[in-house]
Amino acid sequence: MFNLNDFPLPFRETDLVPYMSVETVRLHHDKHLGGYIANLNKLIADTKYSDMDLREIIINSSRDSDAQKIFNNAAQIFNHEFFFNCLGRGGDTAIPDVISDAFGGSSEFKEKFRAVANDVFGSGWVWLIRDNDKFEIIATKDADTPIAHGKTPMLTLDLWEHAYYLDYQNRRADFIETFLDGLIDWKFVVDNLNM
Repeated sequence: MFNLNDFPLPFRETDLVPYMSVETVRLHHDKHLGGYIANLNKLIADTKYSDMDLREIIINSSRDSDAQKIFNNAAQIFNHEFFFNCLGRGGDTAIPDVISDAFGGSSEFKEKFRAVANDVFGSGWVWLIRDNDKFEIIATKDADTPIAHGKTPMLTLDLWEHAYYLDYQNRRADFIETFLDGLIDWKFVVDNLNM
């Protein structure tokens, strides 16, 4: 069984102010992530999934048409933990050369990421992924996650309304811009590159 304490924030609740409020951080982490964890625990009790780790649950349930609810909750746990690890302030703000070079420069990377993010209709995620040695920026709908498709995530942006609405209301484009300009912990991305 999973516990919210297994998925602590990698920063203090106040660290992202003014880009993200304490209220948003608490609601997003404690209520939304906490809700997915509680739901998953109920759904996997006394099933073949109960002894699997989170990645195993995601991969196996993604292939099981009777386990859509299990997949959705497990994937949202992974996606949220990954997203929180992508956030930070005060660190290195430079896009790693290997990433910027793959898109023709830092501005081009941001332009591509921004375009994909702005094209997301409804709820979803934008990801920088590595597929073998190739980098791509993709969007996934609802709870879908790259690891269910054998892709390696490097960076993600949560575009569900609960990620931004308290602070940005209907200005999702402003949230995307703020993420690109001031909220990414590039050290975490670099750590992913080195895995």
